[in-house]
Amino acid sequence: MTSSSTATEAEAGSGRPVPDGGTSGREAPRAARTARYDWLWAALLTLAVGAFGSGSAQPWRDELASWNAASRGTGELVDMLGHVDAVSGLYYLLLHGWISVFGDSAEMLRLPSALAMAGAAAFAVLTARTLFDRRTAVFAGLLFAFVPAVARYGQEARSYAFVVLAVSAATWLLLRALERPVPRRWAPYAVAVSAAGLFHVVSLLFLLPHALIVLLRWWQDRRGRTLVAFAVTAAVALVPVVPLVLLGQRQVGRQISWIKTPHLRSVADLWNNLFGSPMIGLAIAALALLPLAWSRGRRPAVELLLTGAAPIGAAWVVSQGSTSYFMDRYLLFTLPAWVVLAAAGLAALRPSRAGSLALAALILLGLPDQRQMRTEWARVGLDGEAAAQIIAKGYRPGDGFVPVRGADRVYMIDFQVEYFLPQRVQLRDVFAERSALASDDLFPQECAQPVRCLGPTQRVWVVTWSGTKNPYHKLPEDQAEALERHYRVAESQTVRGLSVSLLERVR
Repeated sequence: MTSSSTATEAEAGSGRPVPDGGTSGREAPRAARTARYDWLWAALLTLAVGAFGSGSAQPWRDELASWNAASRGTGELVDMLGHVDAVSGLYYLLLHGWISVFGDSAEMLRLPSALAMAGAAAFAVLTARTLFDRRTAVFAGLLFAFVPAVARYGQEARSYAFVVLAVSAATWLLLRALERPVPRRWAPYAVAVSAAGLFHVVSLLFLLPHALIVLLRWWQDRRGRTLVAFAVTAAVALVPVVPLVLLGQRQVGRQISWIKTPHLRSVADLWNNLFGSPMIGLAIAALALLPLAWSRGRRPAVELLLTGAAPIGAAWVVSQGSTSYFMDRYLLFTLPAWVVLAAAGLAALRPSRAGSLALAALILLGLPDQRQMRTEWARVGLDGEAAAQIIAKGYRPGDGFVPVRGADRVYMIDFQVEYFLPQRVQLRDVFAERSALASDDLFPQECAQPVRCLGPTQRVWVVTWSGTKNPYHKLPEDQAEALERHYRVAESQTVRGLSVSLLERVR
């Protein structure tokens, strides 16, 4: 065995990048220059896939909550965050600035998320190259771009893509800091940790596997300064997150009380949803096991396994208490680790062509899910746009508006309609005693005595669930009674999931 081959094997055993075989001395510098930009093409590919067809699906209620919050003035938004949705505050502020420049069309609402996922792809590639080699990095970039969940949340106006970006950045920055533990490498890691917590506090579970990685590295080299540097960096990074955690705890009952305590079978459900496709999830699970049996990739594979699995396990345990956080989108930040681990599995397949063929098969396997998520009704079964068109066509100045709220206000039917109404249509929210803005809330404060709130309104548009001939279906009983006593139904139309009725005052 030559000394050069021995050095190569040593590099492989340490998990460091291994030079690609078959490259001549003259071609090696060119290949190295090309490899330097692997993160860029991966980011651009992910952005292209994420942006493609992003305006096809109608926004669903969580996205409409983002739109409603971000459409307020900065002061109004800050006041609202003191009462509700504080954990989404940083994202709302970012989106507020974005739509003030680029508008609030579905494509523009979702584009920041696509950009964030593109950034996450770049860090996934950098992590793969740091822990393994270029072949793994290339596979990671391609696989990440075509995982259905990446496009799904890259086309959603919520903070989850930004959490994935922050955590994937933090993981790569941690690896760099461990290579050379100097302050200028720990500082950006602290920024990434803070950003992850501010975008979604549940994501801070990733600090558990990061701490375990630091301990494993310390066990090998016994550099105590690394342990201290990590602990201090994490503590400093958490300082700006602490007020958000305290405020979020006061709001948690209203925000996520509906999430059920998970059982063991919930882990399988979460795994399927985590990738946006049960088949893709199963394939990634199988591929992720390969590097664990691969001697030259075992240590980095274990580190990635911790990064992906530990937060899921911790979330399951924590969710056995009074509040559950066990949701696939809350744990989406683990996805890059699983993708890089699966990419290492693809790179381990022999002959080398088998890895490329398996990757192509995975991409093809996810195409039906990619297509489905871009259909108009992929996220919501209500045609708010059609309901808004009916109202806009028959609108007269002074018309009132009564959407079904009450116990069903969480479905945000009012937002489903209001998002699509043209600016010329200014409806009076009949049963809103105090507006959402005046209440510093997402929802208005409804009248305790609906009859008194009718006022002189001559015509009222009522939007309720479809599926019945009752135009007041699911309205609170006192609201339905007030409308029945003082109005008659002039016309009623049904669109997908909704009933739109025009009421005229009885003279």
